[in-house]
Amino acid sequence: MKKGKYYILLITLLAASSCEFLGMESEGNVDNTENLVARVGNTFLYKTDISDLTDASISSEDSARITERFIDNWIKKELFVREASSNSKIDQTEIQRKVEAYRYTLISYEYQKLMVEQQLSREVSEEEIRQYYGDNIENFQLRQNILRGRYLKILQAAQKKADVRRWMKSDRPEDLESLKSYGFQFASDFSLQDSTWINFDDLIKNSPFSTIENKIQFLRRNRYVEESDSLYLYLFRIHEFKLSEQVSPLEYVKEDIKNIIINKRKVEIAKSLENKVYERAKRNEDYEIYK
Repeated sequence: MKKGKYYILLITLLAASSCEFLGMESEGNVDNTENLVARVGNTFLYKTDISDLTDASISSEDSARITERFIDNWIKKELFVREASSNSKIDQTEIQRKVEAYRYTLISYEYQKLMVEQQLSREVSEEEIRQYYGDNIENFQLRQNILRGRYLKILQAAQKKADVRRWMKSDRPEDLESLKSYGFQFASDFSLQDSTWINFDDLIKNSPFSTIENKIQFLRRNRYVEESDSLYLYLFRIHEFKLSEQVSPLEYVKEDIKNIIINKRKVEIAKSLENKVYERAKRNEDYEIYK
């Protein structure tokens, strides 16, 4: 279907400018009339234009509906473009200029994307990440409170609540494994990756903790806390926290930094490509400026 949508877009854009861009043909010059599907004026839709609309995974009924809808949309768009093109108030020269500008942009973008992907390395070392973090640390202010901790939501009637409380408060690796095993089996909701920084608001949503008015004070005053309602018991342990507007820990922004570095590489490759094309053309005298 993507190809179908793109084809419609291309037809609409190009038809508005000039017949030659649409490959329009008069009825007497049409090749392979058996391949025709539809016609609007002297513009033709061929079976090859719709051959990729559906595949074998789609039923024949659905395939027929999709094809029929595409043809109907194609006809409507062609009729509308034909009507618009005959309007003397439309500046055809300006339309042509925009089409050429769009064509230039599209070709340049596709070529640049192809070259960038061929040359781009997506491997980013830990050293590169640490270096970028250190050089730009002022750009990594937190916009929300984050923490490392444990959160568990279990039924009030759940078994082994005493063990769960002990495991929640323990730093022993074997107790954490017991807690994770329990969470997978019995918890309604849990987050037990206490080495990972998490958005505080995301962690506590859909729990009584979400109604806390002074969240900064809550984080500063609590290391272990429980809440309950008629059905559930909520257990929360805070290992470490960072407040909004403080500097983000490196671990929390590591993936962001990696993406920034990769995007910078893309920009550098694109600029280098443009310069190489220009310098090569200059050496070969492929262009000339008239004064």
